[in-house]
Amino acid sequence: MHTEKERDFIHITPDIEDAVRKSNIQEGMCLVNAMHITSSVFINDHESGLLKDFSLWLEKLAPSGNYHHHATGETNADAHLKRTIMGREVIIAITKGKLDLGPWEAIFYGEFDGRRKKRVLIKIIGE
Repeated sequence: MHTEKERDFIHITPDIEDAVRKSNIQEGMCLVNAMHITSSVFINDHESGLLKDFSLWLEKLAPSGNYHHHATGETNADAHLKRTIMGREVIIAITKGKLDLGPWEAIFYGEFDGRRKKRVLIKIIGE
């Protein structure tokens, strides 16, 4: 993953669906995990207004500002807190070779300290 913005939400459902298709797993589980402590993977509605609401809500809960963590030379304490709120990973059932998502569910990568390369782990198990 690489974002041009410091904070962003990226719809990754098609990428995860492609990985499941390539795995040939028909019944199982798919783990999608943000591999960095300032990014997140979560499931919610794919609606632009809601994504803007998430940004505003997160900024109220963990605003940019002065934190004890910054004494280490880092300036991204709020990104760590935002990641904690939004979560690290999701696990989705695979049924008949497809992600078993609800009608409005979509998978997102949340970036809270971007502009550099990061990884997302996809682990698919089953038969």
